[in-house]
Amino acid sequence: MTARPLLVVDAANVVGSVPDGWWRDRRAAAERLRDALVPLASAGLPAGGGAPEWAVGVPLEVLLVVEGAARAVEPVPGVRVEAAPGSGDDLIADLVTRARAAAPDRPCLVATADRELRRRVTASGASYVGPRTVRPR
Repeated sequence: MTARPLLVVDAANVVGSVPDGWWRDRRAAAERLRDALVPLASAGLPAGGGAPEWAVGVPLEVLLVVEGAARAVEPVPGVRVEAAPGSGDDLIADLVTRARAAAPDRPCLVATADRELRRRVTASGASYVGPRTVRPR
């Protein structure tokens, strides 16, 4: 059985991409994002949102990386959650590097707008999309 493509979501960056009051309760904002990501585990990303073709309509392994006040966010069926002990970007870069080393042919996609993180994950062979690609419409 081939592993599902991996989608790693930079929670702080994606949550912070919309000024909807997330700063009042970062944990709750990350939980809302986590819950909105659940359908992507079985349905993949929607077409037309900037996602690569291999991630559109294809079940994904979804990994949400949280940090700071959102570290207590729990996983739910369909979305694994990793709490960064320090920098979320460092953990994401490390997770992508390890995933690519373990399965070089497995597609890996990172959702973030952070330019430096994008550079780091593409150096490991991953692709990236912006926050809008994974944010609920």
